Amino acid sequence: MSVTVIAIILAVLAGIIFTLIGLISGSDETAILVPSTLIVVLLGAPPEAVFAFFMSAVLAKHLTHAIPTALMGVPGDTTAAPMLEHANFLRRIGLPHIALRKMISGGIIGAFIALPIALVFAIFLSQFGTFFQENSGIIFTLAAVLIGYFSKGRWASILLIVPLALVIQGLNLVSTTILGSSLSISFFLGIAIGPMLSDILLATSGSARSMIEKTKQNEYKLAPEKKSWSGYFPNPFKILTKRQTTSVGGTSFLSSLTFALSPVGMTALMGEIVGSRTKGQYKKATTSLATMNAVTESTYIAETIIPLIAFGIPLSPVAIGPAQALFNAPPVYTTDPVNNLHTMLEPMDFLIYGFIGIIIASVIAYPFSMNFARKATVLVLKYINQEAIIGMFIGIVSLLAFYEGGLVGICVTFAMATVGGMLNRFLGVGVGVQFMVFYGSGWLMGALLGL
Repeated sequence: MSVTVIAIILAVLAGIIFTLIGLISGSDETAILVPSTLIVVLLGAPPEAVFAFFMSAVLAKHLTHAIPTALMGVPGDTTAAPMLEHANFLRRIGLPHIALRKMISGGIIGAFIALPIALVFAIFLSQFGTFFQENSGIIFTLAAVLIGYFSKGRWASILLIVPLALVIQGLNLVSTTILGSSLSISFFLGIAIGPMLSDILLATSGSARSMIEKTKQNEYKLAPEKKSWSGYFPNPFKILTKRQTTSVGGTSFLSSLTFALSPVGMTALMGEIVGSRTKGQYKKATTSLATMNAVTESTYIAETIIPLIAFGIPLSPVAIGPAQALFNAPPVYTTDPVNNLHTMLEPMDFLIYGFIGIIIASVIAYPFSMNFARKATVLVLKYINQEAIIGMFIGIVSLLAFYEGGLVGICVTFAMATVGGMLNRFLGVGVGVQFMVFYGSGWLMGALLGL
């Protein structure tokens, strides 16, 4: 079977799976994309197909995350949180379907703009790739300080960099002593599921359960669907006004040139800039929503492609989170030495297979979201148990950790998840900081303690 056929099959699979996952509110990108991509890598899929799978998954997830955000008033994931204010305004005036259409149409346009722009910028930056690879330890440490400063925890995040690095190296030393080789997958899986595991642990604690306990069920009122186009696949350029299309194009272009800023921060920033220049609450809300969802797509694509092509090491919030497995999935992909998609694919491969991924995701997720959003939402609310989804991903993570290190791998994963999850929950030490500390911990402990 040819590489292209495998890429198409995996992209279709990702498009279907992540279109459905996007319907589930609060489904964290890192917790679901990392293990899913790891499975594809470890099953032996060619790098072209892995990239097509990831791109399809990202676009499908970020198109359907608009459904719970617009129709239910709850964020589909973390990047959808900045859109709630405008989405809730349109819900209050009885126009949630308008909010949904603007968000999805902006998202699909943003994705197609971001891929070629980010690719060209990555090729320009690739001349600095050797410098970044040779100094990765100190770069990751400095990045941890920078990300920590702008995180919710700020000073706590910065102060805990050294203690967390010591914990990571301590676990690594124990696992290396037992297994004879170091672990990698188990650590970043633990960091990825940390926030999810912390809620589970709080639920099992008699003294802490009240923090997450709810006394009544959530109630959602869904407006009826109103179709304003003919056929199955609506034209996104006809859903948006010319001004909105211009805003989407401009912000997608600008955000495709960034790779070091938080996707959530970029989404909020671009929404504020566009909203401040738009008069009238209705026009402001619809234009901001189209722009913000476009930026969620463009930042995710840019922050994956730029460090992947230019450096080969994960130097962006997306690269150290959801796209982690494209950089580091031992023994198939590694960052030290760099042996991953950076060395295995040419820039034209990224363009071709990236477009295969986003085209297939668009064909699956876009018309589905536009035509069946309400029916799908009702189905999820009635029959899909969120706890079951969480349990499924915990099971997948356990399987991958066992694959790498047996019972030791599982213990390391859940030890890391417990520490990282609690630091995130109570002190605001974000997942991005923890990933940067993980990559820089070897250099940091060597520089400070001579380990």
